[in-house]
Amino acid sequence: MDTPPPRATPAPAVTVEPVGDESRALIERLGQFERHDLSEFRGAVPDEDGVFPFPRLPLFFDEPGREVLLIRADGAVAGFALTRPLPDGSTSIGSFFILRGLRRGGVGTGAALALLRLRPGRWSIAFQEDNPGAARFWRRVADAAVGDAWHEERREVPGRPELPPDTWITLDTGDGRPTP
Repeated sequence: MDTPPPRATPAPAVTVEPVGDESRALIERLGQFERHDLSEFRGAVPDEDGVFPFPRLPLFFDEPGREVLLIRADGAVAGFALTRPLPDGSTSIGSFFILRGLRRGGVGTGAALALLRLRPGRWSIAFQEDNPGAARFWRRVADAAVGDAWHEERREVPGRPELPPDTWITLDTGDGRPTP
């Protein structure tokens, strides 16, 4: 007896919403999952209380211009993003995290594109080549957002000569080109 092919699962409805102090504890908990994932590439370990340090997180709640965004998939918590303005006028994605159980189903791409649509204009997205999943992901997102109208370059990490250079993708979603 032939087994019917598996049905394609519809992509979940993804939303990206700015949040404030009311969501700080939630983002801090999600941040622990992100830091754990990144420990594979950065070699970080938690402190004696079992907590991964995330010293930059409070800046995104407290400094003007920085933003904390909660990502939901079909209404359920799915991850978060942290953005900040750069001196060149672009917006940088400081962190972007999707829960492991929701990866590879369109949630991350949907959230990244929703984030880019939320604030049309210039974006600067940094990642490390030693995280190959992130490298593939951001290049696919750039293609989906603006086709081949994006630029990539390697930049030294300021004040951290011991680290390999970051890869930066720059693109503009406000140049009249539609974003999907």
